[in-house]
Amino acid sequence: MKKILFLMMIGIFVLAACAKENESDKKDAQNTEKEEVTLKVASLIPPMTEILELVKPTLAEEGINLDMVVLSDNVQPNTALAAGEVDANFFQHVPYMEEFNRSNDAELVPVEEIYFANYGVYSKEYDSMDKVPDGAVVAIANDVSNIDRSLALLAQHDVITLKEKTGSYYTKADIVENPKNLKFEEVDLLMLARMYDDADLVVMTPAYASPLGLTPKSDALLTEGVENDFAITLVARKDNADWEPIQKLAEAMTSPEVRKFLEENYAETAIPAF
Repeated sequence: MKKILFLMMIGIFVLAACAKENESDKKDAQNTEKEEVTLKVASLIPPMTEILELVKPTLAEEGINLDMVVLSDNVQPNTALAAGEVDANFFQHVPYMEEFNRSNDAELVPVEEIYFANYGVYSKEYDSMDKVPDGAVVAIANDVSNIDRSLALLAQHDVITLKEKTGSYYTKADIVENPKNLKFEEVDLLMLARMYDDADLVVMTPAYASPLGLTPKSDALLTEGVENDFAITLVARKDNADWEPIQKLAEAMTSPEVRKFLEENYAETAIPAF
């Protein structure tokens, strides 16, 4: 009789423990649901958008819902971030971000460099710089950071000579030697691809060359490489850059999976910066 009572007591204890465990599991599940956060990231075009899509499942495993906001120009991602409409953006290099900060009294900060978009000089008419005539028109982006970048690329290959940089950016006033008497035409970044038919030379990133069927390795007369400060970078605000979901995103975007994706799909145009 004592044995039966003992067994019954054990059974009651086991059932109670199981019930408690089930209740605990339910609470954990509820807590997980409550703790899921949405991370809004503004971006523009591939491969930026493709990288974000690639890491989305990894973040979901961490309870982070990545909400990608695709915008239509290269100003909106920064204005949206500065206004708190998104948590981060992924479309720009640090010099471009710094100029936005200066011009808008903003506090955007770099979180992680992801890849180098290999800048290049392209021409529809000429297949080498030696054949470019005196007085040729060169189309470059009209924002100060990309004017700096374009001039630096030409100087890197001795097409022009620049005096020592004294400010934050090179300008056309810094050109001290221009043997071919190149004429620079500044246009909106999004208009560069259209200038391919009109200008003698166009200086642009792979993102704008690619729709024309052009790649740095196969078609550019000159390329930039990776010895520069222009890696495409994940950017946040000073007040949220250390937020765990953003740090998790940075970790996912510098994973072996992302490196493999870039190497297999964008070997000529997007060089990993990590």
